[in-house]
Amino acid sequence: MSYKTVLVDCDASRSVASRLSAAADIAERFGAHLIGVHAREPFDVVSITGDNIPIAPFVNAYNARCDEMEKAARTAYDKATKRRNLRSEWRVVEDLADGVLTTNARYVDLLVLGQADPDDPATSHNDLPEVTALASGRPVLVIPKIGIQAPIGKHVMLCWNASRESARSAADALPFLQAAEQVTVLVVDPDVSINGHGQEPGADVATWLARHGVKVTVQREAAIDTKVGEVILSRAADLGVDLIVMGVYGHSRVREMVLGGASRTLLSSMTVPVLMSH
Repeated sequence: MSYKTVLVDCDASRSVASRLSAAADIAERFGAHLIGVHAREPFDVVSITGDNIPIAPFVNAYNARCDEMEKAARTAYDKATKRRNLRSEWRVVEDLADGVLTTNARYVDLLVLGQADPDDPATSHNDLPEVTALASGRPVLVIPKIGIQAPIGKHVMLCWNASRESARSAADALPFLQAAEQVTVLVVDPDVSINGHGQEPGADVATWLARHGVKVTVQREAAIDTKVGEVILSRAADLGVDLIVMGVYGHSRVREMVLGGASRTLLSSMTVPVLMSH
């Protein structure tokens, strides 16, 4: 298994350059086709209220702003892919970003997004990583808004709780896991059961990964009074992990998100990339 098509969200945010660089690195490393998508969102007429208010000036100003953002996104994309040994293409779709990315992601192997940044007005919707991870059926790699300092995947941490979602994330991350110099399987507060963890939590998944050529060690932790998400972030920092892999829990409705606590913690406080699957 390998990633053969990588899709990256190209907005005009402050963090787009580091996201595009990471996506291009991954596409080049795995020999994948890179697709940059810019969502040009339609004008919201409902936001204009009041009688006898001319809409045309608002529409013209909005379109001018959209033109600026599209140009900035395309410039960043061209810069990130220039002189790269990869095949790439640029797409502009006029629709809401979450719908555009969710739909397009179903025809690729990996979707690369940026962490939400409420302080950046050019950032795509702040729930975009959650929406696409839950709705697209594809793994979503979220790049921290602070950027990354080194290529992704030298030391990967797989968060394992023997659930369907963690099994899905492990399978989706196999290209990274197989290429990594070191993989740590992190098991937090395991509940030993024949229906989940075995008598030695983490051993079963470690054996499966080893058969795929993955160099893996298992680390078990107790959360006690600490939230699981905080334990994950703490161990990632202690071990020098550069990629966290985890299952994401919850359900997606139109503009309504319900996520598990660990997922919320990582998405809000992440300092290294997180690969999520549902």
